[in-house]
Amino acid sequence: MKTVIVCDAIHSKGFELLKQEGVEVIDATKVPKNELLGLMDKADVAITRSPTDVDETFLNAATNLKSLVRAGVGVDNVDLEACSKRGIIAMNVPTANTIAAVELTMAHLLASARSLPQAHNHLKHDRVWKREKWYGVELCGKKLGVIGFGNIGSRVAVRAKSFEMEIVAYDPYIPSSKVTDLGMTYTENFNDILACDFITIHTPKNKETLNIIDDEEIVQMKEGVRLINVARGGLYNEAALERGLRSGKVAYAAIDVFSYEPAADHPLLEIENICVTPHLGANTLESQEKIAIQAAEQALAALRGTSYPNALNLPFKVEELPPFVMPYVELLQKMSHMAAQINKHPITSVRLEAEGNIGKYVNSMLTFALVGSFRESLGETINYVNAGFVAKEKGVKTSTIVEPKSGYDNKITVKVTTEKGMTSISGTVFGESEQRIVNINGFKTDFKPKGKMIVFKNSDVPGVIMDISSILAEHHINIADFRLGRDEHGMALAVILVDEAIDKHILAKLNGLKTCIWAEYAVL
Repeated sequence: MKTVIVCDAIHSKGFELLKQEGVEVIDATKVPKNELLGLMDKADVAITRSPTDVDETFLNAATNLKSLVRAGVGVDNVDLEACSKRGIIAMNVPTANTIAAVELTMAHLLASARSLPQAHNHLKHDRVWKREKWYGVELCGKKLGVIGFGNIGSRVAVRAKSFEMEIVAYDPYIPSSKVTDLGMTYTENFNDILACDFITIHTPKNKETLNIIDDEEIVQMKEGVRLINVARGGLYNEAALERGLRSGKVAYAAIDVFSYEPAADHPLLEIENICVTPHLGANTLESQEKIAIQAAEQALAALRGTSYPNALNLPFKVEELPPFVMPYVELLQKMSHMAAQINKHPITSVRLEAEGNIGKYVNSMLTFALVGSFRESLGETINYVNAGFVAKEKGVKTSTIVEPKSGYDNKITVKVTTEKGMTSISGTVFGESEQRIVNINGFKTDFKPKGKMIVFKNSDVPGVIMDISSILAEHHINIADFRLGRDEHGMALAVILVDEAIDKHILAKLNGLKTCIWAEYAVL
């Protein structure tokens, strides 16, 4: 009999569904985490939530585990690479809590407009009836800036529009028509968001969105702006938010998520003009029931081996592909992810070209190119199962072709085209597993696809390297490697590997150099 272990609390409907199918269920929801490890070797499939860290220790104990279901959206606590190395298919439940998160955002939006928690406490706890203290503002006629117009952000916008708010949406990874067709304003200029009366954010947490609202952005905002975050902690810089609230520049903040949780002693809790909740985005009876049912259904499907819904890592057996293909699969995802990072616009097509024996597998490898291309914009929601469907839904054209050899035994090239142009990256594998990127947009190069890197296109004139180095030195950024390619038209392209992260301010300085055509930052 197959066994499912439920490591964290889920709705009873999930347990009922598992038991109805005749599988053995281990209810470990009340087992201390140090004792949980002693039960893991019995499980074929595990269902976990945020309290359980799926790390090396967990996976070493789970010697028979075939699949893992993370009952929720976030997989920050799941080591996906370690799962893949062990052949464990990891899945999440990305959409069950959508409405719950949308409605909590609306609750925070209304609370921020009328200071409801403070007025409530003043009357109920202080027993003071003082109406004149609690003047709020109306949503009607105000501008709501929506950062991230995906599954949740778009639904928030639709509901806010029914309050007669003017919606301004910022999301560089969607077609503008997705916004304008709803009678809302789409912008590519982030300053348009900063000019709004209310701002709400609904993006994944990654290097591009971490601290997307910082001191510099708050300074540019309207006096008395109101900020909402029910997405991920750290999207707003919390220290900057505290300063903005204390100064009065930010009239009010409504926060459900924090950089580190639980946040029972967070400095923001000391501030008067804020409404805080303990990460309640998915906390409705309906969403918890949906999450449990979907998690149980995914666990059962995995046990049957019929499908792996919302798989987040390799969804097929490694042994089904020749060993030499796997490094190219990994390389391809890195290359396409890099292309998306240096060409941040809605994708219109993805083309995969192959030379040599690897060309026999070009069609099956296309999925990996799509996953890498969409990962920058869709984060955890893109996976190997849904990549093709997502591409079709977004109208992204896909193609593959086998080309004659051009000097390498095997070479793959991914061409990611957006509304602003095409980015082409080529790579190969030396020996059994040494991955190298050898060409970017026609410029020859040679570097390992790993780490933090600046990609810098410039006029090929003296002094460029010194200008770049000076800016990086000014910000104490150490250069680990510098690879330069030149063409016959007076242009050059550098890949600069650095030891520290590059923030938007440094990137802006690099783009401000007279010789710079463009500069982008990528992390692989």
